[in-house]
Amino acid sequence: MQVEQLGKLERRVSLSLPVTSIEKEVESRLKRLSRTVRMAGFRPGKVPMKMVAQQYGYQVQNEVLNEQIGDAFRRAVEENQLRVAGAPNIEPRSGEGVPEGVVAFDATFEVYPEVPVGDLGAIEIEKASTAIGEAEIDKTVTILRNQRVHFHPKGVDGEHGAGGEAKAAAGDRITVDFTGTIDGVAFEGGTATDFTFVLGEGRMLPEFEAAATGLGPGESKTFALTFPADYQGKDVAGKTAQFELTVKRLEWAHLPEVDEHFARMLGIEDGDLARMRSDIRSNLEREVKNRLHARTRDAVLNALVATISDLDVPKALVDAEVQRQIEAARADLRGRGMTVPEGMQFPAELFQAEAARRVRVRLIVAELVKREGLTATPEQVKAHVEDLSQSYENPAEVVRWYYAERDRLSEVEALVLEENVINYVAGKAKVKATEIAFDELMGQSAR
Repeated sequence: MQVEQLGKLERRVSLSLPVTSIEKEVESRLKRLSRTVRMAGFRPGKVPMKMVAQQYGYQVQNEVLNEQIGDAFRRAVEENQLRVAGAPNIEPRSGEGVPEGVVAFDATFEVYPEVPVGDLGAIEIEKASTAIGEAEIDKTVTILRNQRVHFHPKGVDGEHGAGGEAKAAAGDRITVDFTGTIDGVAFEGGTATDFTFVLGEGRMLPEFEAAATGLGPGESKTFALTFPADYQGKDVAGKTAQFELTVKRLEWAHLPEVDEHFARMLGIEDGDLARMRSDIRSNLEREVKNRLHARTRDAVLNALVATISDLDVPKALVDAEVQRQIEAARADLRGRGMTVPEGMQFPAELFQAEAARRVRVRLIVAELVKREGLTATPEQVKAHVEDLSQSYENPAEVVRWYYAERDRLSEVEALVLEENVINYVAGKAKVKATEIAFDELMGQSAR
């Protein structure tokens, strides 16, 4: 059976099936079906074959044809030692060149490319480290306090005091009504009632915050505001609006004290502050380790891809990856509470480049796993599952959850395989040690 090369990765084989073989199998299946089929007016097993064939013949013939084409394609693949990527496109062939008594088909498909992994010793990567000290724990405590901030009416005595003069200042939560006009005409988005924001967070334009600063409940102010030329609202970008602003409610931010009660809020049952800081350090160390590993992982994979950036990838695999990314985008939007209509289309081209890169990465990883025997051992998989479980309240339950389903464990095995490749390449490559600041690594800072 001849394999025709249509492109770098595209192939075509011609398949032929004897009509007699198809007819014989169809007849055999219809006979078996006739023993159990039920039709009105006939006892089970007594339905005439002609009626069985009229009712089920087309369906059975399609089943037989699909099965025999599939078997013929698999034989062709095995005989020619082809590594098929994705499902083949099967099309009937007729006319000149097709002998009598056969049905002919062309199967067009893609094959996996050869992956020429080069000299790993020539690869250069950076491996970062980050120090965790008392200052980093302090910053994290501040962030945790900010996440638990609560507000009280400003200027009104309460359990935590009055919070100062009842005038709006940075850090206060302010509720306002406002109306904006351009050349005396109201514009979309320029009017709101009971609108709440925190001064100093940058949610509003600087001129708007400046106008609200210093006002108290019940006070109003009229001011001009010029929208930036690159403002997201195209209709008002670069234009000057007149706003009338009225403060309706003013609240000051109260941060929880770092005491036993605060420690209990973080899950330290006895409220011990030393234990709280120890837990924070452990969590930071785990998070820093994961982020540093992710940076090393990206550095290694980017370096590998760069060495064979011209690697051709099967379109079928890229298309499948695009669909996975689209589904992930849908799930992400739903996870954020957004409604995603069933028929909503995501432009495939937005995901194309990243999908092709991910396919390249998987091909390179698979090649190194095969070439160097970097398989995932049961001990490695168990250790990775246990490591993943440590960030949950009940680690043992998480471990059981992973081991309850083979698919879940397969996902972990894939991560371990990739990690084996990362460690192997990092051991061969030229590694430059670097220091990265805690804030830069975490991508956040305390207010």
